[in-house]
Amino acid sequence: MRKILFLISFLFFPGLHLTAFADGHAHEAMLEKLTKIRPDFQIESVTETPVKGIFQVDITKGPTIYLTKDGQHFFTGDFFALSNNNLVNLGEQARERQRAASLSTLSMRDMIVFAPKKNKAHVYVFTDVDCYYCQKLHQEVPALNALGIEVRYLAYPRAGIGSESYQDMASAWCADDPQDSLTTLKSGGDIPSNVCEDNPIAQQYALGEDLGVKGTPALITEAGVLLPGYMPADKLARALGL
Repeated sequence: MRKILFLISFLFFPGLHLTAFADGHAHEAMLEKLTKIRPDFQIESVTETPVKGIFQVDITKGPTIYLTKDGQHFFTGDFFALSNNNLVNLGEQARERQRAASLSTLSMRDMIVFAPKKNKAHVYVFTDVDCYYCQKLHQEVPALNALGIEVRYLAYPRAGIGSESYQDMASAWCADDPQDSLTTLKSGGDIPSNVCEDNPIAQQYALGEDLGVKGTPALITEAGVLLPGYMPADKLARALGL
């Protein structure tokens, strides 16, 4: 099988920081040249790929790269395997596992959850109250619940932390009735300002960036599959295998 490796300069990835390797020092020799040239890299983890001699290296706040065992070459971007009938995106599969693992650690108390009477599946939704398609998706929540889909909202104020949308979303998360407050905001209404100190908006915004969220709404399945953009209830149900 022919593999094409695109070699990319280290200089494309500034602003990263060095920490210890997540899996100890087993790959320290392989990473020696990389970390010598870029000592500011923060290496999160190193894992073997299905291709002998190529390792996946995850960099905090940076790209995932694929490094050769001798530490002399690497490439970035999508990494495909050729099966008999189609292409398998190995890089995206790895990202899906990472998303699923990260989301599984979240507390339900930190999300605004719209639960069905009988839960058949759930979806995480990174949302912004000022986003038209987020508002449109919220109108689908009753239909999603009727289909047995639980909607778990996470905050992603596109204007950034401290913005007006951040203030609104923090107030919804801190309200006595977060569901009603979020619905009011997404319907164009106002709620009392109440930005409590322990609100999770900043942490959820940072998590969204780490998981590859680029805009809202961004839907992520329990398996970690990223479904960017609005989906009507019936289409989302099919995507979830219902």
